[in-house]
Amino acid sequence: MTVRTRVELPSDAAETRRVHMAAFPGPEEADLVDALRRDTAWLPALSLVAVDEREVVIGHALLTRLKIGHGKGLALAPVAVAPEWQRKGVGAAVVRAALAAAAEAGESAVVVLGDPDYYGRFGFVPAAGHRISGPFEVPEAYFQVLALPGPDGTPQGLPHGVCRYPAPFAEV
Repeated sequence: MTVRTRVELPSDAAETRRVHMAAFPGPEEADLVDALRRDTAWLPALSLVAVDEREVVIGHALLTRLKIGHGKGLALAPVAVAPEWQRKGVGAAVVRAALAAAAEAGESAVVVLGDPDYYGRFGFVPAAGHRISGPFEVPEAYFQVLALPGPDGTPQGLPHGVCRYPAPFAEV
């Protein structure tokens, strides 16, 4: 089993959609990715895929621009892995690749709405502890933030305030 990660290519869009459609019970996440592709929040270098030895897309992690108070950050969503590849480390690999690409790009903060046990292993912590809140009514532990390392390897300072997601998050 050979899996590698890379930046998603425009030619991967249909395969990426297929992965989201297979990984979730409905089309919402696949539709969200398609809508984000058309939004100014889309950052092509921060859409990462995992591919098998035949170069078939088997996983996807997307980071898009959002506002945190008067600052900026990234939203990690959605993340999907083809069902036959789940629980084999593909999701973790593509999330790590996306976070590394964001750090390399000089980004400072990533927020995620998700399972604290899963995302905690990447360093995400409850955002409320950093005076960051989301627009969603969820238990505090589920809305999380990660301070990305700066050029010297230490975490950068985080903006604070309410996160404003790109419009497609509310429309889909």
